[in-house]
Parts: sequence; C-alpha cells; structure tokens
Amino acid sequence: MNGNWSGRKTLLVIAASTALGFLFWQFCLFLLWLFLEALGLSVDYWNMTQGLSSAAAVAALIGGGIIAYRELTEASSGRHVQVADSLFSELNSPENIKARRWIYQELPKEPGEGGLRSLTSEGRAYVKQTLNSLDRVAFLTQAGWIPREMIMPWMNPMIVKSWEKLAPWVENESQRRREPDYYEHARQLGEDCIDWRKQNLAYTETEYLQEAL
Repeated sequence: MNGNWSGRKTLLVIAASTALGFLFWQFCLFLLWLFLEALGLSVDYWNMTQGLSSAAAVAALIGGGIIAYRELTEASSGRHVQVADSLFSELNSPENIKARRWIYQELPKEPGEGGLRSLTSEGRAYVKQTLNSLDRVAFLTQAGWIPREMIMPWMNPMIVKSWEKLAPWVENESQRRREPDYYEHARQLGEDCIDWRKQNLAYTETEYLQEAL
C-alpha cells in the first residue's frame, strides 16, 4: 500500500510540476506580448507563442542531449575505473603473484612427454592458478569494457612473461585432451599482449631472473 501511494505521489508531483511549468511559460509569453504591444509592435499572440515554444523545445532537446552525453561519459569513466581496479586486484593479489613467480622461476620451457602430468601437485596448482587468472583478465578486458591503451602499458609485462612460459604447456595439454578451445581466452589474451608489445615497445626475449622483486 505504501509503495503504491509513493508511486502515485511521485506521478502527482510530476504532473503538477509540468502543469505549473506550462502555466509559467504561458504567463511569461503573455508578459512579453504585452511588452511588445506597449512598444507599438503589432504581434499575433498565438503565432508568437507557437514560434517561441518551438524554439524553446529545440533548445531543451539540445540541452538534454548535452546533459545525457555528459552523464554517459561520466558513467563510462566510472566503469573504466572499476574494471581497472578489478584488473589491478586480480593481477597483484598475493596468491597470483606467488603463482606467477613459480612459473617464471620453476616451470620448464618445454613440457616434455608427460606434459602437465610431469609436474608436482604444487606446480600444477600454480599453473592452474595462473591460467585461471589470465582467463579472468581476458574476461575483464573484452572489447568495449575498457580502452586497451589504458591498461596495456602496465598489464602486458606480467601477462607476456607468464604466457611465454605457459604457451607450450597449454598447447600440449590441448592436444592431449583433444580440446582446441582449452583456455582459449587466456591464449588470445597472451598473444594480444605479445603483439601489442611488438608494435609499441622494443620487444626482446624475456629474461627470467631467479632473484627479483
């Protein structure tokens, strides 16, 4: 009952505001007409009302469009900040940093015959953790969510270093499972970051240090 009354009250306020606005506009036009008549100008009241009302409607439409554009721009900027914050949290979480460090320092460049099965349970967990993280980053950076030029400069080193180590292992596991779409989005993200790095930076082969921050 309270919800229905609140809705009706809102509609009444809108209707009353619209009516008062209309009456105020007509009153202003009437005063203007009287002023013009007092100056000795012969002006048809209804033609003047129609012309000025049309002009006011066009001005209101343009103003509304500008306001809507600003609101959309602000909403888009807010979404970009939220996505960037989620990316930062994902890539820099302690567990993901630890998993990537293991990838950098311990994961062999080639999987060999055993593939992922040749790794220890700890190694498989770190590989899985990093791949799942890359999949999440790929989801957050899908087309239209955030401009690539905003995130690539700081994001791509972590992803490139991880993917250069992981790529042969993922390919090996994909063939073993007969699943061509195995971590498809993580693969695409890794390749996109490598391509971006080649186009925008002096790309060289990554060096993996045993002792680094």
